[in-house]
Amino acid sequence: NIAMAAQMTDAHRRFLQVLMSHGIMEGSEARKLHRRCCEIHKVYYAHDKLDDFISTVNSHLQPLFMQIRKGMSEGDGRAHYALVNLAETEITKMASDYTENELELFRKTMDLIILSENGFASSTDILNLADQLKTKKMKKKEAEQVLKVFVEDKWLSERNGEYTLHTRCIIEMEQYILSNYQDVARKCNICHSLAIQSQVCESCGIGMHLPCVRKYFRAQTEPRCPQCNDFWSCDVP
Repeated sequence: NIAMAAQMTDAHRRFLQVLMSHGIMEGSEARKLHRRCCEIHKVYYAHDKLDDFISTVNSHLQPLFMQIRKGMSEGDGRAHYALVNLAETEITKMASDYTENELELFRKTMDLIILSENGFASSTDILNLADQLKTKKMKKKEAEQVLKVFVEDKWLSERNGEYTLHTRCIIEMEQYILSNYQDVARKCNICHSLAIQSQVCESCGIGMHLPCVRKYFRAQTEPRCPQCNDFWSCDVP
């Protein structure tokens, strides 16, 4: 086997352990960690080789059906790295951490977010679902606590009483969402990743992440859709 993956070193193992304990890591943090792991274990370090370093880890994770994946924050467009379990859908993975009716609340929250216009669901709408759960009705106070835990565990993000999917959730659940919400889930026309918070072309219906919209239209005085060339009617953020 000539294409044998580059050797896993203690630097790679440490990187993986730290990432596992965080679940997700912002790009700049991952770059710092890469450097620190190489320095501690006296492994060759090159600042522009993080993706190669991660590829080495991934080739050794393959038999375990795990992978470090790169994604971006839909708010500011920053790169993030998350450890993803490929063997099971993330919802089944979550089952070991939450009760059945907590998971039902999460699924229903996900429905609201993905089916919404802007990729957000209000706490009012989510809490109204609490007493309609099939598994076991939940009091609003209890549901508020559960939402708090989902935010702490980086499955949801909250801003001024509005909830959206956390970057970690999007990276880990991309395949699950694309296959379970086939008619509504869309990929960004620019970066081709799943787009939850997006702007949509009124003429042809393609979606774009807000950071991708900003980048794409930066130099254009009259923004036009990259797909159909019609005038882009949304306000460029």
